[in-house]
Amino acid sequence: MGVAGPPGPVMDRDEVDRALARLGAEHKAIEDSLLALQDHAGRRLLEGARLTGTTQERWSAAERTITLLWTYFDAYTAALHETRELRARRRWPGHEDLVALTERLRGESVAVGGGAALSERFTLQGLVDRMNELYAGSLDMVVAADAVWSALPARIDLLAAELGRTRSLAHSVGVRPGEHPAGDELEAITAELAALREQVVSDPLAFWQPARGSSAPGGGRPDTERYDRAARALEDVRREIEAVLAVRQDSEERLLRLRDVLSRADRTLAEARAARGEVLAKIAASEVPAVSGPPTVLQERLAMAAEYRRHAQWHRLSPLLEALEREAEDELERARASLTAVTAPLAVRAELRGRLDAYKAKVARLGWAEDPLLVERYDAARRMLWSAPCDLRVAEQAVLRYQQAAAEALTGPGDARGTR
Repeated sequence: MGVAGPPGPVMDRDEVDRALARLGAEHKAIEDSLLALQDHAGRRLLEGARLTGTTQERWSAAERTITLLWTYFDAYTAALHETRELRARRRWPGHEDLVALTERLRGESVAVGGGAALSERFTLQGLVDRMNELYAGSLDMVVAADAVWSALPARIDLLAAELGRTRSLAHSVGVRPGEHPAGDELEAITAELAALREQVVSDPLAFWQPARGSSAPGGGRPDTERYDRAARALEDVRREIEAVLAVRQDSEERLLRLRDVLSRADRTLAEARAARGEVLAKIAASEVPAVSGPPTVLQERLAMAAEYRRHAQWHRLSPLLEALEREAEDELERARASLTAVTAPLAVRAELRGRLDAYKAKVARLGWAEDPLLVERYDAARRMLWSAPCDLRVAEQAVLRYQQAAAEALTGPGDARGTR
């Protein structure tokens, strides 16, 4: 079997020196990177943590890769050292030396592994590329875990502290689990934060989102979706508890306003009931709507609200006051609408009376006050409007007849009376 020659053309002395300088720089960069990885805070945390899930699987693989990296590096160091020694033998290497150096620099001269059947062979540059590839994958895993651990646990702890303050505040106003929905929500947030922190610590890579299209180690960001959801839920509960606190501070004033609104609604309904009796007595053939009684149900609930306030049950008082304020305003509007509907016939009668008197004044001003027809029609309309019960339909026709007679008198031939 013949001896294999060097791969490609034989390198000259300058090419050999340049290749050794470049590979020496690669050696220094790889050594620095491996030492930095060895001392990386994320790696130390990974070595000491009780890992689960995705992180456990990837760290087990990464540990094997890092061990293999050091094996590759040791082989690379030895091969580079031997190549440098061969170059250092002569200042001006002969052809045989250059052939040997070319084979070492360009050929698969580095064997890594056990026996011949299990060893891997690399060129020096191929081994550099392989180490860079494995290093990038290991560093990506370490940086990702460290980024999650640096970001999420501290934020979770801050949120848990805020949760503790909110729970104390909730307890002070009677918001407790099983008694108020906000209390149940606080319990759920507490359990979620505890579970989230435990999972983040044991499996940080489950909370890592790699950046799309990025090949740089550690390209991506921590996944904060669960944390953000818990933070929003806590903020909602905090606002609700602040509303309960506001109830504690201004409940007396709000109860007084409620009593005033219900009192006005009661008085308005009483006025509507009295007006209905007047309408039924004074207006004939008129459909008058019924008037409801006082808002006793709201009064009972108002008394319940006062009882809640006396016993400092603010979490129950808060929703009750909000509902009562809406319903009391609705009740006042209904009472006003009822009064308007009941008094509508009286308003019609008043309008007819005003119209009749206005036309009489106009007729008198123009000199027709003594006209027999107008006097007769005026008296007929007035008797109908000022008698009880008043038939509004008949009275309106009488007023229209008076208006028509007045219009004819004022525009007819006899109008000359006013100018003589």
